[in-house]
Amino acid sequence: MTGAGVRARTLAVWKRVLALAWPIMAEQTTRTLMRTVDIIVTGLFSPAAIAAIGLADLYARLPLRIGLGLGGGAIALSSQDTGSGATRTRDEAITQAILIGAITGLPFVLLGFLLSEYAIEILGAEADVVAFGAIYLMIIMATAPARHVGLIAARALQGTGDTKSPMVVNVIANVFNVTGSAVLGLGLLGAPRLEIVGVGLATAFSNVFTAVVLVGVIAGPWRQGSLVAPTDWVITKQLVAVSTPRVAEGMVATAIEFPFNALLLLLGTEVNAAYQVGRRVYQQITSPLSRGYNVAASVVIGQHLGDGSPEDARFDGWAIAGLGLATVGVIGIVLAAFAHQFVAVFTDDPATVDHAVTFAQAYGVGAPFLVSYIVIAGALQGAGETTIPFIARASGLFLFYLCFSYVAAVPLGYGVLGICAGIILYYIWSLGVVTAGYVYGDWAGKAARMMEERGTLSDD
Repeated sequence: MTGAGVRARTLAVWKRVLALAWPIMAEQTTRTLMRTVDIIVTGLFSPAAIAAIGLADLYARLPLRIGLGLGGGAIALSSQDTGSGATRTRDEAITQAILIGAITGLPFVLLGFLLSEYAIEILGAEADVVAFGAIYLMIIMATAPARHVGLIAARALQGTGDTKSPMVVNVIANVFNVTGSAVLGLGLLGAPRLEIVGVGLATAFSNVFTAVVLVGVIAGPWRQGSLVAPTDWVITKQLVAVSTPRVAEGMVATAIEFPFNALLLLLGTEVNAAYQVGRRVYQQITSPLSRGYNVAASVVIGQHLGDGSPEDARFDGWAIAGLGLATVGVIGIVLAAFAHQFVAVFTDDPATVDHAVTFAQAYGVGAPFLVSYIVIAGALQGAGETTIPFIARASGLFLFYLCFSYVAAVPLGYGVLGICAGIILYYIWSLGVVTAGYVYGDWAGKAARMMEERGTLSDD
């Protein structure tokens, strides 16, 4: 193919990806805005409140990881079956993923009510941080089953190519959340000033609203996909097989966050608060785009494999990675250059500001590596290949994000700078591993074998 042909083909891919991704980006913008507002609101209370919500979110990420993992399985199967026209197996995969998600959320409800105070205290937090964090965690965990269902239902719809319905529902829910956090947290418009309790209640309501409405969308006649009586154990097995590495990946990431946050607390409460602020700056600005590209890559690659076009799938994966570099990569560098101005939105505590600027700059420098990793991992996940991204992320988190950061920060005495170096190296390593898997792995063959096993091809 000539250079002009490659450019035309790449631009066509970018156009399709942006059409799929912009609703996800809009949705994620409001979702990250929700978390940003939570931190801004809690920042008006104290640095301890910021640290508390950050530590509680370590545990709140556990249901998030399971929901995203099962959602990864749902999007892989639903995108492949949509590409091949196999509505029977697609609908069963969607239904089973939602049911599994609701059931696996129940243990987190017990965790929140029975162990929330101990969960924050064991991290070595100060007494006021424990008090704030425990009540927030208990409220959030009460809606863990709904959080699972909302995440899985959204990704199941996205796998069919419908990214607009999840966007509309999630944007409305996130607007409720942002408004509720401000009104209930600060006591605006005549509401009681509930502070961190109000912030938690707003998030809990958003989780339940999202789950109920998205399940209603799937069950209704308006979009592709429907709920059916689950009967096919082959689909159950494949959902579990595809989702387990994704869940494990998320669990490892969450598990690493505990000693990592303990390391931050070892350097001071202000350092921990600064990390939450610095990461939030990055996530608010670039995470919506990265998440959109990740999901779009899964959908595009899954549908190509479903219609028997593995070479198109391979080309499109590289093209989407290029789009990520041209957007998120450039934005990350701008973020690094203007980190101080962005951080000033969140806090004016001098010690927290200095460290937060350093963290924001590290995330900005690492953005080109991170977005490339996210896109390629999404492409692999669309094929049902979730083991390679798991290996990439788990090994990078342990070797660099945690171990290198500790050695550089404490024994070598580089403090925050050492931790930032570990974060950047983690992104570089993860990108290298998934790139090797994408180039040399048999992910297209794996997708074909899975479709044959569950009868997708015979339904075509």
